[in-house]
Amino acid sequence: MVATQILVDGFVVSALYGLGAIGFTIIFGVSGVLNLAHGGIMVIAAMIAWYVAGTLELGRYGGALAGVAAGVLAAYVTYYLVVRPIKRSRKIAEEEKEIFILTATLLWGIMIQEAIAYFFTSNPINVPPMIGGVANMLGVRTPSNELLIAAVSWLVIFLLWLFVNRTKLGRSVLAAAINPRGLALLGFDLGRIEIVVWGLYGLLAGIAGVLLATFLGASSDDIGDLTGSAFSIVVFGGLGSVPGSLLAAYIIGYFETTTAYLVTPSIREMPALVLLILVLYLRPQGLLGRR
Repeated sequence: MVATQILVDGFVVSALYGLGAIGFTIIFGVSGVLNLAHGGIMVIAAMIAWYVAGTLELGRYGGALAGVAAGVLAAYVTYYLVVRPIKRSRKIAEEEKEIFILTATLLWGIMIQEAIAYFFTSNPINVPPMIGGVANMLGVRTPSNELLIAAVSWLVIFLLWLFVNRTKLGRSVLAAAINPRGLALLGFDLGRIEIVVWGLYGLLAGIAGVLLATFLGASSDDIGDLTGSAFSIVVFGGLGSVPGSLLAAYIIGYFETTTAYLVTPSIREMPALVLLILVLYLRPQGLLGRR
């Protein structure tokens, strides 16, 4: 029974992790940015969804839409306020910009955490589930909302795949993720592509944040853990590799779920950190990474 519960819950958690990590991966591929405020953007989406659904009484769907919109807005604020000024600064040497952006997004994530605790709450919150009811999965009674979360996560991933592979702009994004310098030499506007990518990233992070809050809940204290999990997934899968991120999301998601059920939820993130250390030593380019 426990094994089946791990199988079901692990699939849902992994789908959410994959959804959030894909945006993280694309941003690194196009902009070369490791956004350490990632968890903050997810929690902003969750907190706005909770506030709009409950305090403003606009219902679960109104809250979800507001939360996703907040995720997109938070991503653009991060880009225009934190990342872009550093990337365009003439006072910072090119070889030093990466570490400046890494530090700036880390500090920005801490600021987001403190702001959420001040303006909303530092206590865990739960967004109302999108649907009620219970389904029987492999002999285990599972909330229907969990199954919806997995379905929505994979639907969004599929739609992203269609966008990247079936539209001209999407193919430009894919090319920029593979070789941004080569695309620039061909005359493409990388600045425009970056703006599109940050919007996509905010959309994915926003959806993941709202869905996560309907499943496990969220709080400002989760920001560091969510960022750490996403960072571990992206490095483990291979920097810039979307398939690698999806594969790593399921490996780490199941490791974490197994740890939570069989050991204790308080150390569920430990396997991700151990895997990250092993990958850095044994295969620095990650599972499917090229660089």
